[in-house]
Amino acid sequence: MKEDYTPFYQTVIENIKTIMKLKGLFQVDLAEYAEIDESVMSKILRYQTTMSLDKLSKIASGFQMREIDIISYPDILVASDGSRDPIEAILQIKLRKDKKDQVLRLIFGDNNIEILNK
Repeated sequence: MKEDYTPFYQTVIENIKTIMKLKGLFQVDLAEYAEIDESVMSKILRYQTTMSLDKLSKIASGFQMREIDIISYPDILVASDGSRDPIEAILQIKLRKDKKDQVLRLIFGDNNIEILNK
């Protein structure tokens, strides 16, 4: 029955199987992510039924990946500007007042230190 599906669909299913194995997950985990019965997931993985984009999106969320990264696996696609999803980081360091001023001056320059100390 695999022959009845497009090469694109086959690639997506094979990528899902590969990622599932690499993450140490089981068919039951995929079914839970996709919010479907395990028997339906079994049929999807054996090419006996198709999967909707909604289910792919739910599986991607369970994998903590983007849908496009499952489709293009093992390649990770990036935007034309070279960026991926924005990364936010918060760093907290406790410093004495004199060291704090030095660090802020290093990061923001002399002009912005007055604003930060208000």
